[in-house]
Amino acid sequence: MKINFQSVNFNADQKLVNFIQEKLDKLESHFDNVIHANVYLKVENTNNKENKISEILLSIPGEGVICKKKSTRFEVGVDECVSSLQRQLRKRKKKFNANVA
Repeated sequence: MKINFQSVNFNADQKLVNFIQEKLDKLESHFDNVIHANVYLKVENTNNKENKISEILLSIPGEGVICKKKSTRFEVGVDECVSSLQRQLRKRKKKFNANVA
């Protein structure tokens, strides 16, 4: 799967990129038709501790799936997004298999 990274208001280090790559590679075990992923990481300039936004858009046949989370660390936000995307992909796969059968 091809992954496009965009970081706004900061430069993402290689550790973070590798972490996200590993997490997204696990999604392919749930749904093998993922075309590509767009990952947007943004730091908001606020006084709130939860100022890091992680957004992942998966492009799959039909409609894409998206998840957006706000957290204190990007790793936490990406973990939450991946969990949400796994649920969405399982539902999509069930729906697809029900239509095929």
